[in-house]
Amino acid sequence: MVIPLSYEMTVETPREALEDACERLRRTVMDSGCALDLAEALQELTALRVLDQLPDFISIKDRRSRFVFANEAACRAADISDYSSLIGKTDFDVFIGETANRLFAMEQLVMESGLAVEKQDEYLVRHDGKTFWLSISKIALRNSAGQIVGLVSISRDISERKRQEELRHGQARLLEMIARGQPLDVVLNAIVRLIEAQLHDVKGAVMLLDEDRKRFSGGAAPGLSPSYVQLIESIEIGPSRGSCGTAAWTGTLVTVADVEADPLWEPYRELGSLFGFRSCWSTPVIGAEARVLGTFALYSPTRREPTTIELELMAIATDLAGIAIERSESERRIRHLAHHDPLTGLPNRTLFWSQFNRSLHEARRESRKVTVAYIDLDNFKAINDTHGHAAGDAVLKTLSDRMAHCIRASDLIVRLGGDEFAIVFSNPDGDRSGVLRRLDKLRALIAEPVLVEGESIGATCSMGVAFYPEDGELAEDLLASADRAMYEAKELGRDRLTICG
Repeated sequence: MVIPLSYEMTVETPREALEDACERLRRTVMDSGCALDLAEALQELTALRVLDQLPDFISIKDRRSRFVFANEAACRAADISDYSSLIGKTDFDVFIGETANRLFAMEQLVMESGLAVEKQDEYLVRHDGKTFWLSISKIALRNSAGQIVGLVSISRDISERKRQEELRHGQARLLEMIARGQPLDVVLNAIVRLIEAQLHDVKGAVMLLDEDRKRFSGGAAPGLSPSYVQLIESIEIGPSRGSCGTAAWTGTLVTVADVEADPLWEPYRELGSLFGFRSCWSTPVIGAEARVLGTFALYSPTRREPTTIELELMAIATDLAGIAIERSESERRIRHLAHHDPLTGLPNRTLFWSQFNRSLHEARRESRKVTVAYIDLDNFKAINDTHGHAAGDAVLKTLSDRMAHCIRASDLIVRLGGDEFAIVFSNPDGDRSGVLRRLDKLRALIAEPVLVEGESIGATCSMGVAFYPEDGELAEDLLASADRAMYEAKELGRDRLTICG
């Protein structure tokens, strides 16, 4: 029995009809389980030149897995222009060892067992490095005596489908990472890796803007040289600032096909040449209210414009990066609001007590001194009554900023509520006089007038000071001692500093 292959088609046959014919051919081969003479099949297949129009890869091999027939599509997949050049060759002449071994084992099993393989997905790597996914169907060929003499293979290129599947799965994983609150740098690195996996010999990078939106400040570029990233991560954005600096400045896609000739790269031309970049395409990461949050860029070692697929991937990357960055910013704002006073931005009581107890723990361990100052603004109610609560809030914010700028990074400051503040000074050398001089300077700074909507408003403060461990060993006791000293300052006429005891 010979498999009937007499499909009536011409070179004008529409692609849909060709693909349908290929599917019918595959099913005919798969459904036929009885005798087929290899020579007859070859004769009929060769006569039907229409097989060369089919998009699927069709081939016949002998018992040793050597090609004895292949249509044009199969030859193209093997990177051979003339099918006669493929005859007698095996997959070892086309694919790398691992791929060829896998295909050879599959075919030998089909021919030994007589059991067909139908639509099995395989990832193939050619000797020249080209990769693709095939959906492979293989069935044994028998002669009139029922002996297996070879096999027929019909394969379909599913690389694009696999790429889309991988991309969708990658996007889903990234959205889950963002929803789970994974660190921003981890998410951004995963975004870059996802895009790089879809491309060949192209590297990606996400660059973030600093709070002032004036220069780059960190990001993710796992495939680029750390030296290059370090050189560009603090670049100020603006016109003619390379692909990324210009994209962040204009808020639009910037494609540079030749970094050695494009004027945008003039300040960084040597840098691009040093690291092997010949083209660079960058697009802004846009957040809510059209804010530019950063950029996503692709670097290529060849001079060219980006492909349609590359532009699509860049759009996907910027969408994901925008979601991740805004989620991170929102979480940071939430954490800040949970631990800081909404008016002044100073730490609130919750954060203050946590940091205060930690400071005392370290002081005990290292035998250090700690100074606590309790500060209360004098007659602040009169400011609210005379100038209004909005003016009072403006005064509180200005004075809070003055105090915050007067303390060191190792010191703590808190707005306890209303017009009351506390400062904890780390005092490793036990120099009380130095801390008291700083407090007197701060008290004088607070007394300087505050200008609110053209009106000068003055305020003074009373301070009480306590020392660890003399005036208490616990945070609550120390603050209470400083509070009592502050009330003594009030009783003595305000606008002064009083030491506990």
